[in-house]
This record gives sequence, C-alpha cells and structure tokens, in this order.
Amino acid sequence: MSDDRLNAAVAAGVLGSEERFRELLRSIVEVARAIFAAKASSVLLLDEATNELVFEAVVGEGEEDLVGKRFPAGTGVAGWVLATRTPLVIEDVARDPRFAKDVAEDTGYVPQGLMAVPLLHDERALGVLEVLDRQSRFTLAEMELLGLFASQAAVALDLLQRAREAQAALAGAGELAVVARLAGALAGLGEEAQPAAMRLLEAIEAILPAS
Repeated sequence: MSDDRLNAAVAAGVLGSEERFRELLRSIVEVARAIFAAKASSVLLLDEATNELVFEAVVGEGEEDLVGKRFPAGTGVAGWVLATRTPLVIEDVARDPRFAKDVAEDTGYVPQGLMAVPLLHDERALGVLEVLDRQSRFTLAEMELLGLFASQAAVALDLLQRAREAQAALAGAGELAVVARLAGALAGLGEEAQPAAMRLLEAIEAILPAS
C-alpha cells in the first residue's frame, strides 16, 4: 500500500467510522419515510466487486431482515434507476415491466408504488434511494424533494464505502495495520485533539518503510 493511500484514508477521517456512516444513512431514510408518510424507505449500495446492490439502511416494512441482503445490480426498478441515473415514479409496480416481483418477494415485502432516485457522487453512481407505498400519489415536487435526500445519502454512502475500502486496504498490512488501528481510535477523538492526532500519525508513518 502506498503512503498516498494511507494519507488519504487518515485525512478523510474514515477509519473506524463505518458505524457512524450507517447511522447517518438510517437517519436519512427515517426522515424520508416520515416526510412522505411512506410504509418503507431504503438505501442500496452498489458493490462493484460483485456487481450487486446491497441494502445498507432500511426503515419500515422489512427493516429487521433486509440490511445486508443483495441482488444483481441489473435487476428490477433499483437496477434500472442505477444504470440510467434517472429518477423514477411508479404508481402501480405490477404493471411496470422493470419491476422484479421475485426480488421483492425475497425481501418479504412487495410494494404497490414507489419513488426511486440514483445516488450520485463525483459522477459516480453509488446506489439508489427508494421510498415505498406512500398514502397518496407521488408528485413531481416530491420527486425534487427526494432528490435533496438523495444528495445527502450519496455523501454518507460515499463515506461508508471509503471507510470500508480504507479498512480493507490497511488490514493485515504489517506495520500499517498498527497505524490502521491507531487511526481508528484517534478518529473518535474530539475536534480539539484532531490536529495532535494527525501529527502523531504523520510521525509514525514517517518511520515506516515504503510499501
């Protein structure tokens, strides 16, 4: 692993932060569900390594079992929204050929209607935000509002992804694994301690052999 990647991981403050980012995602879908008076809301992350969409945050119907579940990224409404980077409103999913009923049945909840928007960050399609089965018909204005939620979810999803990549890159990397654990611990310090923590990490990195 290069020094540049270590610096980027530490400077971004992502080490040891996965749980915080997951909680942030959950807060976003909770508010989205409440705002739209919907039965459920969820955020799905694209796993590029397996080309699958993964439920990262779910509130409402199915929330107990859905987090961590996966399905092929080209499948269903979420797959279409991800591939086209286009928001979508469907009032009756049973009549839409893009809807994958078998995937929905596997989740334990088959919606009647939904709104879905792509989660885009720095030109990358990271995943999809969905709101399922609200009490009244979806409107264009509500789609614009959902886009605001999507922008926040995209930032949180990007941070979650970077946290995982940083941990994976550093785990088991000899001396750098020690830096990874130390960085994870320092990430929880308050803002006043952060400059001193960064100086400590930089000093440790300076004495490590290049890799």
